Amino acid sequence: MMVEKTSLSSLDIKAHLRLSPSLVEARPTQKKTFRPKKTFKEGSIRFELHKQASASLNAGLDLKQCVQLPEGEDLNEWLAMNAVDFFNKINLVYGTVCDFCTEESCPTMSGGPQYEYHWKDDGDYKKPTALPAPRYITLLMEWVEGIVNDESIFPPDADTPFPKHFPKVVQQMFRRLFRVFVHIYYHHFERVTQIGAEAHMNTCYKHFYYFVTTFNLIPAKELEPLKELSKRLVPDS
Repeated sequence: MMVEKTSLSSLDIKAHLRLSPSLVEARPTQKKTFRPKKTFKEGSIRFELHKQASASLNAGLDLKQCVQLPEGEDLNEWLAMNAVDFFNKINLVYGTVCDFCTEESCPTMSGGPQYEYHWKDDGDYKKPTALPAPRYITLLMEWVEGIVNDESIFPPDADTPFPKHFPKVVQQMFRRLFRVFVHIYYHHFERVTQIGAEAHMNTCYKHFYYFVTTFNLIPAKELEPLKELSKRLVPDS
């Protein structure tokens, strides 16, 4: 749940598209939040799709083209593969700042003074609840991981069909993962810049933005917290 509480402050964004080794070298200590990378079963459709997508990215192809559904491929498989891939990438980005994202420094899961997110699930938080950002993000990552590991939602092989509600589940996953970008850009981008990882983060966000807008996974209103950033990084949006 998003609660609107001034426009996005001007960010020192360097939108050159290079991968920064500093991001990989950062060693976060909050291992509970910085979760292990999820992988694809070798030989599966998702494994092949991921290999194809990675090859396109490594070849320096336009990100807008890279997110397009490959000809002849199943949309749900493409959504599933990318959901896991972005989960991994956003985990990596958050891992660079999680030591600085504490209950004291970030008592709410917010994006500046205007946006605040409340957590709700089917467990301990049946009503939208305000939580410190690190607690919110930990719950979010555990929630995504639980869905990805649920074979009734993410079937492990092509012989098992996706459930009918799969697209809605994926939409909710991307809506919540977007909030991690919001929090980092508003409250921890200085740290990202200090370690030289801003180019990687900007590229990751640009890739994410193209994907969610291409497949209408996040309502336009919910993208407003990073509207000005998106205009800078994705001028054709």
